[in-house]
Amino acid sequence: MNPAAISSPSKDLSERRTIRPIGAAALAGIAFSGDKLIALDTIKGHLLQIDPKSENTTILNTHQVADFINASGLCLWQDTLWCTQEDTVYFCQMGDYTLKSFVTLPYRANGVAVWESTVYITCQKAGYILIYDRHTRRQITRFYAPGVGIENIAVRGEEIWICDSIEQTVYCLDRATGAIIFSVLTPFEHPTALAFDNNPQKQTLYVAYAGEEAYIRDNPNADPSYELTYRDRTFIHPLDYYYNPQGRYALSNGYLIEMSYVEELAPLEEVDLEQVEWRIALPSTSDRQKVRSIEPIGLPFTEEELNGQKVAVFKFDTLKPGERHLFGWKALIEVRSIKYRLTPKDVEKIPELAPELQRYLIDDDELAMDNPIVSRAARSAIGTETNILRKMYSIRNYVYDQLSYGIKPHIDTPDIVLDRGIGSCGEYVGVLLALSRLNNIACRTIGRYKCPPYPEQKNIPLQPDFNHVWLEFYIPSLGWLPMESNPDDVGENGPYPSRFFMGLAWYHVEIGKGISFETFTSKGEKLEDISIGDLAINHIRFTILEELAEF
Repeated sequence: MNPAAISSPSKDLSERRTIRPIGAAALAGIAFSGDKLIALDTIKGHLLQIDPKSENTTILNTHQVADFINASGLCLWQDTLWCTQEDTVYFCQMGDYTLKSFVTLPYRANGVAVWESTVYITCQKAGYILIYDRHTRRQITRFYAPGVGIENIAVRGEEIWICDSIEQTVYCLDRATGAIIFSVLTPFEHPTALAFDNNPQKQTLYVAYAGEEAYIRDNPNADPSYELTYRDRTFIHPLDYYYNPQGRYALSNGYLIEMSYVEELAPLEEVDLEQVEWRIALPSTSDRQKVRSIEPIGLPFTEEELNGQKVAVFKFDTLKPGERHLFGWKALIEVRSIKYRLTPKDVEKIPELAPELQRYLIDDDELAMDNPIVSRAARSAIGTETNILRKMYSIRNYVYDQLSYGIKPHIDTPDIVLDRGIGSCGEYVGVLLALSRLNNIACRTIGRYKCPPYPEQKNIPLQPDFNHVWLEFYIPSLGWLPMESNPDDVGENGPYPSRFFMGLAWYHVEIGKGISFETFTSKGEKLEDISIGDLAINHIRFTILEELAEF
């Protein structure tokens, strides 16, 4: 199966809504029956019928609730309902809800889907999609599971669709071979189930999510009365997708956001400077990001281009003691999640790195590439691997094995970080850059800030807690591919998810690829004894304006 392009139908935003069924704690399976959603609450054991338009919710299995506790993986084929519980796959008739065993596995079954005479079962422990004949109850074959987390499954025509809770990803597979056609990142964490509606014109893909959220509770019996606690959070949201096989990437749900970056001149010690030029990188344009407009805040700026990146330049004839300013920019940006799809076979025969890109192989930012600790790590990371994609993946996994995440007030060089075993996102990037460049893989930094990932909080000013950086690596003839620094380092010694290996979520804002985010000079010279942090306080604000309707 090699489609020219695949996309979800264009959406009318007036018809789109996030479905939040009343009383639900954790949805672990969804399916459509006519125009109604059937959802399984794994904590309460409720089998819910939901009107997607009004959210009117009815419990169907009023006398069999206990039988469905801890069940998951809902599927409806004709009048038969399927689900999993522990290591067993069950089925029952709609309206009866008396569970009957279909097959028992050696490990826990997670998801189930039925298409005609074939039953598809996901099993995280086995690492496979197990395929059974519905009539004989015998296993026909199996496919490798695409992710590392708990997976749920749906089948549509010649496609298998999988959602993975840890990978934060939905995969589209060829039903005949199990090969991944494309994958997309979901706009929210912890996807637990998925289903296509029965409208032949729309075929909207809905994804359920389940987890916990922190909130501030007013407890009148405590002093102080406000306390941090957690509550269940589960809902269903339409997933948009667009696959571009020529570009080797897939896009998913997008948002229009307003971002402002402003410096408040407030020096720790008063300064007297002349001919000051203060440069701040501007948002970039990429396959997943489109800049609609940029305007100055406080003071005007001129725009320059540096290595293909746009930079705002603020000029001051003088900065005198006691002088105060606000200056920066505000941008209107379309952002989407992106996931590139490449295999090692795709990069077996690639040309040499172009001369103009050789600068991304050198130590240009205190990477300690000549230090024995770093050079030894670079050799250990790849072993005997020669394929550029496998090398990059091996380097990432090696760094995740060696480091644990921790916030620090300043960034140390990769030799110190490797010896310490703990690093911030910037230090992860430094180590990744050093090991990659020593292995002849061109890399550059990117990032600076992520929008707080709360797309339901529209038209509310949001402030990120920290700045953030990640990187891009270059494959000749294919281009630059993104890779997160540390967010996929979620476990001890793996397996690590690959959601942000060649992928970025919608909340990443790309600014200043391969260049310094912010610099200032006086009389054309950098001042070694004064840093930007000594001179100004930055203010970063995001506002999510709307969810985008079309690609």
